[in-house]
Amino acid sequence: MTLNDVSSGQRTHIGFFGIRNAGKSSIVNKLTNQPVSLVSDHKGTTTDPVKKAMEILPIGPVVIIDTAGFDDEGELGELRKHRTYRILDEIDIVVLVLDARNQTLTEEEADFIKIVEERKLPHIIIENHVDEAEGHSFNEISSDEQLIYLDATSDDMSSVKEALIKLLPQIKEKEQVLVADLVQEKSTVVLVIPIDESAPKGRVILPQQMVLRDLLDNNCKIICCQPEELREALEENSKVSLVITDSQAFQQVSKIVPEEIELTSFSILMARYRGSLATQLEGVAALEKLEDNDTVLISEACTHHRQCNDIGTVKLPGWIKNFTGKDVRFEFTSGNDFPEDLTKYKLVVHCGGCMVNEAEMQSRTKRCKQQGVPIVNYGMAIAKFNGILDRSLRIIKTGN
Repeated sequence: MTLNDVSSGQRTHIGFFGIRNAGKSSIVNKLTNQPVSLVSDHKGTTTDPVKKAMEILPIGPVVIIDTAGFDDEGELGELRKHRTYRILDEIDIVVLVLDARNQTLTEEEADFIKIVEERKLPHIIIENHVDEAEGHSFNEISSDEQLIYLDATSDDMSSVKEALIKLLPQIKEKEQVLVADLVQEKSTVVLVIPIDESAPKGRVILPQQMVLRDLLDNNCKIICCQPEELREALEENSKVSLVITDSQAFQQVSKIVPEEIELTSFSILMARYRGSLATQLEGVAALEKLEDNDTVLISEACTHHRQCNDIGTVKLPGWIKNFTGKDVRFEFTSGNDFPEDLTKYKLVVHCGGCMVNEAEMQSRTKRCKQQGVPIVNYGMAIAKFNGILDRSLRIIKTGN
């Protein structure tokens, strides 16, 4: 990802689902104007979710996801179906493609609609191959469903785009605010950005980019510095109202920032932005309850080259052991590799989740809650270790 790219986590995720040969891939290819997916009369051509980042105006940046048919068969078919249903965890809008020639819903289609409705996911239903069908008679579909009739081989995708656009208000309602609502317009804010061995060369990490842009949109004055420069930055700027720091520098920064200036971290703001702050705050208490031989899962949503002093695999395990005084065991996951079964863990410590969208982050949080496993993010855990959790949450609890 370059500085000009929109990350996957900030894009609206639109998934195309259906039985084999319903025409999902043909519709995706036509919608994107690219041969994103293989198309064949042979059932089961799409074997894994296929993703394509693009722009659909006025929706904006999106990720289009083509999935394997959820009626796939055999041992491999079951694995493909599992991956298809797993994709629902990161979907903002569901597009169900039906084969109009069938005239009635299959058991798999009816079950899928039930799941989508239970999750309250915004969705549209496309009846494809209408040129070969005898009318439109899926009587099982309620009249209030957003239905589209088309033939993917000959029709354009204008009706699909219009239907997606109509769902925009539902998507916008769920959007969280990052930081701009916590400060007055034209406030002065300091961003503490350590440049060490773990910092990516030539750029700042995504949460820092996101906070910077959000504050600029609020006409704030932003001062960026490293921890060693913070004291001087504060002395030279008497109107600073908020300091936002990389969580790893919490201890050093908290000793410099006067009590009357608000202090928080990029990671804590990301938990709020992803809508999981309350649940992760509850998970903080689990840090003090860890015992010898308990297993903690440390999970990062992105995949990156591990440095020798990596925060996830090196620093956090050391901090947790030092804080608890216990011989805690650790397991690690990254990217999409988040376990289905979490019951063996006493705690999940998760990154800020900047590389996944809100739907995915909330799905992971919900999975933890359902299985009775506390979850806390890096920033809140580090603030707890340093005795400044209450202070780092003060601006979020009180606003400004």
